[in-house]
Amino acid sequence: MNSTRKWYAVYTKPRWEKKVYRILQEKGVESYCPLNKVRRKWSDRYKIVEEPLFKSYVFVKCSESEKTPVRMVNGVVNFVYWLGKPATIGEKEIETIRKFLDEYEDVEARPLNLEPNSVVYIENGAFMDKEATVVRVLRKKVEVIIESIGYSLTAYIDKSRVSLVKKPKR
Repeated sequence: MNSTRKWYAVYTKPRWEKKVYRILQEKGVESYCPLNKVRRKWSDRYKIVEEPLFKSYVFVKCSESEKTPVRMVNGVVNFVYWLGKPATIGEKEIETIRKFLDEYEDVEARPLNLEPNSVVYIENGAFMDKEATVVRVLRKKVEVIIESIGYSLTAYIDKSRVSLVKKPKR
């Protein structure tokens, strides 16, 4: 049974991340709400508080048959979709987030904004481990130029296969 269970992201009502996480835990659903330790100033003191790292997101590990009960949890809006299906998150990514938050405080999570002239790192495929320059961003793919092999090759690569190295200079 456990082998058919995958990690998914669910979208929650605003500021419901911790409540949804607690309800999922009470229902026995394996879930994860990454919490960021942030130093906040009150009028008379500073205090370390835990805030969700990803606003309006909680991760759940469930099978196909468990998706409907997860959707019905109070505060869950829906699963996060990618390419028309609920987006799956790798076990490795969940572990990386856990380790990162164990080591660092006051972490900032920002969406990956690909734009022309950004430099990206190709994570898998024929040009794995190469850097490329973004020519243009399409809906689900990014057009890049790969120059590191002595030629200028243009390729259309799925956005999920690249990570941002540096943004273009303004």
